Amino acid sequence: MSAPVRVWLNRTYAENVFFIEQLRAAPRPVLVHATHVDADSPVLAAADRAALEPGDLTPDAYVAYALDYCARHSIDVFLPRLNQLAISLHHQEFEAIGTALACPPATAIAAFDSKADGYAALAAAGLPTPPWWQVRSAADLLTAVDRIESAGLTACLKPVSGAGGEGFRVLTREPFGLHRLAGWDSRVQVEQVAAALDAAEEPADLLVMPFLDGPEVSVDCLADRDGTLLAAVGRSKHRRRRSFTTAPRYLEPARRVVESTGMAFLSNVQFRHLAGEPIVIDVNTRPSGGLHQLRLCGLNLPWNAVQLALGERPDTDWPEELAGIEYTLVAGIQPVLPREVPFGLGLTPVELVH
Repeated sequence: MSAPVRVWLNRTYAENVFFIEQLRAAPRPVLVHATHVDADSPVLAAADRAALEPGDLTPDAYVAYALDYCARHSIDVFLPRLNQLAISLHHQEFEAIGTALACPPATAIAAFDSKADGYAALAAAGLPTPPWWQVRSAADLLTAVDRIESAGLTACLKPVSGAGGEGFRVLTREPFGLHRLAGWDSRVQVEQVAAALDAAEEPADLLVMPFLDGPEVSVDCLADRDGTLLAAVGRSKHRRRRSFTTAPRYLEPARRVVESTGMAFLSNVQFRHLAGEPIVIDVNTRPSGGLHQLRLCGLNLPWNAVQLALGERPDTDWPEELAGIEYTLVAGIQPVLPREVPFGLGLTPVELVH
């Protein structure tokens, strides 16, 4: 049997336990390394080798840590999530020690490091984006909300930089009432946000835009090293129901995003709708948390990305028609590493490494 391909995932989302499962389903043996600052991360328990990361490093210091980790553990392919931009800037140093980076080039990552910069880049490329306002003061906020509400729409806000829906809020002028304590309520009063902006000691940087209609369509993309799109499948999300789409109204803008920026390897383009038309609301320069769902249509994009990093051509047929595949999501159970086992000692089936 050939030697396993050593793949490292640094600090990443809990959902990537499924990413690891797909790597293990590859036709060749894969040895998965995972690191995190949280000893309870399910990703550590899912990996073959696990280690705690230092939690207080600058991006440059983290690059030095990553280079050392790759050299000591003979990592073949590194899929960075944390400090992705800093790591990509040093891709030649990783290549010099025999580690291939499976992430977009630094220029593509930097283009979407700020959502404001990303929207500006998309608009310059003629791609559909929502109307948006960059807000740093109460006056900015009130102007943006007034313009959105005058068009008969509801305003929402999110941080200029962030991931996974962090900080997203729907803006309302409705007074607070006890009914707001029931269920899941993401609304916040406009006046409260304005007052907080006025009182803030540190400058804020927020985006305000209309709250767009669903369903949300999340297009998972795989591109070669030159940024040529090889595969793209949309996942349509409406309440609990999920389905797949290869409709050109989603895949063509996603292709233009990927190829105009050279977005190599795995990325994700998200859409909602304004007046019934798809609008790009976010571009992720990393694999999405729901990427594993594509295994329902016969795809293993995590392994295909590793193949590309190794200089190989993916060995799969891309689906053209996915109509009729519908599904829902349920919670699963993933063990965590026992707290009484110190890192650095052996543990079956996970081996803890320094």
